[in-house]
Amino acid sequence: MTLLSKEECVSQVLKAIRSVVRTPTATLHEPTFGGNEWRYLQDCLDSTFVSSGGTYVERYESELAAYTGSPYVVAVSSGTAALQVALRSAGVESDDEVLIPALTFVATANAVTYLGAIPHFVDCDARTLGLDPTALRIHLENIADLQGGKCVNRTTGRVIRTVIPVHVFGHPMEIDDLSEVANTFGINIIEDAAESLGSTFKGNHTGTFGLAGVLSFNGNKIITTGGGGAILTNDPELASRASHLSTTAKIAHDWEYVHDEIGYNYRLPNLNAALGCAQLEKLPDLLERKRRLFDLYSEAFAMIEGVDLVTEPPGCASNYWLQTLCLDESIREYRDAILHHCHSAGFELRPVWTPLHWLKPYWTCPKANLPVSESLYRALINLPSSAHLA
Repeated sequence: MTLLSKEECVSQVLKAIRSVVRTPTATLHEPTFGGNEWRYLQDCLDSTFVSSGGTYVERYESELAAYTGSPYVVAVSSGTAALQVALRSAGVESDDEVLIPALTFVATANAVTYLGAIPHFVDCDARTLGLDPTALRIHLENIADLQGGKCVNRTTGRVIRTVIPVHVFGHPMEIDDLSEVANTFGINIIEDAAESLGSTFKGNHTGTFGLAGVLSFNGNKIITTGGGGAILTNDPELASRASHLSTTAKIAHDWEYVHDEIGYNYRLPNLNAALGCAQLEKLPDLLERKRRLFDLYSEAFAMIEGVDLVTEPPGCASNYWLQTLCLDESIREYRDAILHHCHSAGFELRPVWTPLHWLKPYWTCPKANLPVSESLYRALINLPSSAHLA
């Protein structure tokens, strides 16, 4: 491979982006409207039920259940809230350890700490970008024991209760292999599928493999409710508890206000759900556009030495939420120059998140060796990914 100079690399990357995007865009990923959004929102306003009451929340939950194949769906106010409630509903307690990949958005770790639990960082797979089941198995064999059916960290003495795999940028991770590791060590799985609505692993939707999974509908996701999230589960008891916790743990009664534990005011408002119903109708078209955008970028970057586009793993269908470049080791030192020059030209690009174990709030958390996560941090760049660009 011929090593490109920094100037050559930056110029070729910018030229490739311009050939696809054409007009500078200061937004990495913006929502796409144009369906029934106005009609459903007007209907919601006319009904006066814009908060936790109204028909659109249950409708949205039902339609999400039908789309994902999850028997139970609980709609809440954000993906972070969904993860927090799912973890608590799954039995995560204060001082438990929860395994999460070091390369994910900070909300994954924050949701753990909101419960008084401790994030325990593990490494990623360079191919899927998600948690590496093989590396996890090796790490647990080195630091953990099964005691009374519980996985216990020999160093800290804490129970390792749960593992949270993340389907990074919409690409499914190796959830089958992870399930084997989790079963071996007595750990339950809560999937962070916040970015992967519309993605499947071996024909099944992400977020439906573990005890529960969560989705996000933030404004930058493939569909949006403005702000919102959802919990997916096959377990009726977990669904019931999650619904109860997310509505301030209030016991149903015609007029009395009785709350049997400390809950959260996390229910998705009807107004947001109305937007979500309209957006969900457009999802097949958005997925098609995202795949077409991937094809356009693939063609544009095909001839640039040392620059690859991250693609869906074998046996999977990705929603291609964020199109992502991976720089070869030989040109990773050019990453910041690429970001700087593309931003200067009016195109918003983004590096991957700072690895969580490098963030001040999480410096002292337990962690495995994390060479792949640290390497990917220097290699990955997100491209403009709005569906309308296709």
